[in-house]
Amino acid sequence: MEDKFYLLASFEYVADVQIVKGKLESEGIPVFLRDENTLNSDPLISNAIGGVKLQVYTKDKERAIAIYDEIRAYAVDNYGEPIVCPNCKAQKSESYYNSKGVFYKLFPFFEKRKYKCLNCGMITNSK
Repeated sequence: MEDKFYLLASFEYVADVQIVKGKLESEGIPVFLRDENTLNSDPLISNAIGGVKLQVYTKDKERAIAIYDEIRAYAVDNYGEPIVCPNCKAQKSESYYNSKGVFYKLFPFFEKRKYKCLNCGMITNSK
């Protein structure tokens, strides 16, 4: 029988995923980190390959999402306040990088910060 994987989240650096991985494993959910070794050997290519991918078995998807939603850190502004979606007013946004064009793929720190609402999917610019 072939087991299928569900991509729970992607992280820019391997260190960022360790807390989530530990929590999921402590709850009995096996975790797989795709591209972990690649980024450990060369962390500068993270944006080029999409970061380290945290995967779980599809059968554990619902439990993993619930646990991840309990501990995930949502985007905050310069004053530590949660970013509020102008469309649905949810306070569940994450940083979003479009990375269109070669320039932004080579120099992602020049791209203006945007946020993606995890509730409705709207993408907004930072203030």
